[in-house]
Amino acid sequence: MSLAVDADQHALAQSVAAFARKIAPLSQTREHLSDYAAGVMPTGVWTALCEPGLHALHLPAAYGGDDCGLDTLAVVVEQLSAALFPGPYLSTVTASALVMAATDAGALLADFGAGMTGAVVIGPDLRATRAGEGWVVSGVSDPALGLTDAERVVVRAAVDGDPEASLWFWLAPADLVTQVGAVSSIRMTPAEAVDLTRSLARAEFDAYPIDAGQVLDGIDPAVAELWTTTLAAAEATGICRWCLDTTVDYIRVRHQFGRPIGSFQAVQHKAALMLVRADVASAVTWDAARAETQPTEQRLLAAANAALTVLPAAIDQAVDCVSLLGGIGFTWEHDAHLYWRRAIALAAVVGGEDAAARALGERALLAERDFSFVDADTLPELRATVGGVLDAVAALADDEIPSEGWAPARGGARRAVLAEAGLVAPHWPRPYGLGAGPAEQAVIAEELERRGLARTELGIGAWVLPTLIEHGDDEQREQFVTATMLGDIIWCQLFSEPGAGSDLAGLSTAARKVDGGWIVNGQKVWNSQAQEADWAVCLARTDTDVPRHAGLTYFLIPMNADGVEVRPLRQVTGIWEFNEVFLDEVFVPDNQVVAKPGDGWRIAVTTLSNERVAMGSATFGHGSSTLVRRLLESGDHTGTRDDAVRVLGRNTALELSVAALNLRHVVARMNDRTDGNGSSNSTRKVWNAIAQRDATRALASILGPRAAIGHPEQPYTFDFLGLPAILFGGGTIEIQLNIIARRVLRLPH
Repeated sequence: MSLAVDADQHALAQSVAAFARKIAPLSQTREHLSDYAAGVMPTGVWTALCEPGLHALHLPAAYGGDDCGLDTLAVVVEQLSAALFPGPYLSTVTASALVMAATDAGALLADFGAGMTGAVVIGPDLRATRAGEGWVVSGVSDPALGLTDAERVVVRAAVDGDPEASLWFWLAPADLVTQVGAVSSIRMTPAEAVDLTRSLARAEFDAYPIDAGQVLDGIDPAVAELWTTTLAAAEATGICRWCLDTTVDYIRVRHQFGRPIGSFQAVQHKAALMLVRADVASAVTWDAARAETQPTEQRLLAAANAALTVLPAAIDQAVDCVSLLGGIGFTWEHDAHLYWRRAIALAAVVGGEDAAARALGERALLAERDFSFVDADTLPELRATVGGVLDAVAALADDEIPSEGWAPARGGARRAVLAEAGLVAPHWPRPYGLGAGPAEQAVIAEELERRGLARTELGIGAWVLPTLIEHGDDEQREQFVTATMLGDIIWCQLFSEPGAGSDLAGLSTAARKVDGGWIVNGQKVWNSQAQEADWAVCLARTDTDVPRHAGLTYFLIPMNADGVEVRPLRQVTGIWEFNEVFLDEVFVPDNQVVAKPGDGWRIAVTTLSNERVAMGSATFGHGSSTLVRRLLESGDHTGTRDDAVRVLGRNTALELSVAALNLRHVVARMNDRTDGNGSSNSTRKVWNAIAQRDATRALASILGPRAAIGHPEQPYTFDFLGLPAILFGGGTIEIQLNIIARRVLRLPH
């Protein structure tokens, strides 16, 4: 998943990638590492980059730009980073973006539009003091990328006496030398950079005067942080993608023990996790870029999330790349260390994980990230039509009958109106739904929320009915679809067995043919809602003379049929949420077979895909930021407030990354950019499970002795104990990694 979302951005990405390979191939870059470190660009490289205007895409047209916005510029940065394009590109576009946010900076924008290079200088030690009509600046900056070869430098200094204020100003290169004999001075000190492909230096100010003409007024701190962090994150996504591609290419062909190392499961899982990491990094960076047009609090949340999630991910990605390449990856001759070095440098100049976690935690106490992608003016006719139906629904009594466990509620007058209007599951095809796409679904969801109406829950029926709509016959659709939507039927799923959980094709439940139907015998397990279900979808073996996947059939079985026995499975939480189901000589008529005998695996894949979509899109419960906020508000946590705030920041980042991944998938669908192999479902399922696992553990880390108190007095540990339901549901992390490795990365068996 790249940052490009539409056809124009994809075309731009391909063009930039080809340009980078031609103008600055890695072999050529390696020959000039000492030049780049000294701030010297080989003849023609920067000029070639400026000729198509890649340096100025984001600038206003009046200054030679294309007004492309942060999202498009990020696409270019990502592609150049994947090619390890050398020199001051990142520092230049960052500096010019900051100038673009200032008022009355046209002359400086014209300089950048003409191709001048730039750098950004910041640091907590830089201090500005009022001196008449101007300012005096003193202190030593943090190391700054591209400072050695910058022709225009943008500087931020804290204002003495006002902790909330900053002075932004600019300098020309002639100022970056010691002024011999002067009372005040500024000097630049080159540093040996970790990133070998560009220069690094510090600026030291000694009571240096800044006149009014150098001051850059009007720069919004949230805008500055968003552009700076997002562009760095875009570079990090390029690193993530290069490391993934390089690793996969290598492990496909590298042999050990007579086999490609990419066929070993441990290697496959590591590579699959690299793909998940790359997709998460892309989604979070993309989400930060879209925050450009959003309010201040949204920019601050998105920027902190990118700093905390994406920049460390690039370091981890590079380390995994080197480790899977083995010894060759740890040599100077291989390019992997150059990407690793860039990842380290990027994370360092942005500020570090702890600072980002603290910033995101504090911001999460004040606001929530907005993941809506429609506005009040979107699809007005649909809004009006749906609004009329929902107004009528809201006027009816809420007479649904709630279930005792996970199962959805039954019946109700409101449900009947919603079903008739196609609003129970509007994404389903007519006549059951409205065939609603992502934008239509979002509008309907907003109208429901506006009236305080909850979305209709179908439970496992939400996985089963799309299967019946696609694969069932007219009689089955007529019998089951509408009744389920009305809440008259609750479903369960009889797939897993004691000896066939993740290896579903290895199931032993068997069905033998008899007159008019089939006799089913077997045992199923981990069956959610079976104790309340009216019907079940059941996978059973009907042919033992064919390959495992080909001998399965998909049955519809009433749970009150003779021979069906449900036994509860009490979980570690003490709650009965799962069951085991025994099938003893259960007769199933022919008209309760979906499609044909032997089609079961093909049909089950549809059901499982819907389940994984649901699991991958699940809202957080385990270790959620809401629970951490509750601890912060009560003060009922161990350690300092700062410790708890950083946990809140990390858990919020995990939640935001899950949401960004889901929204990125929706937008890709809207732009006809869906994957053809279902990889997005597995990726989102894996990351949702990992995120909830890590968030739950982080929450437990600040409970202290309170973690010894059980439910209901203390809900936090109880929540932790329920985590396996997330880790196992829809297929374990390891099984999803197998799917990613083999179907997406196409690693050898």
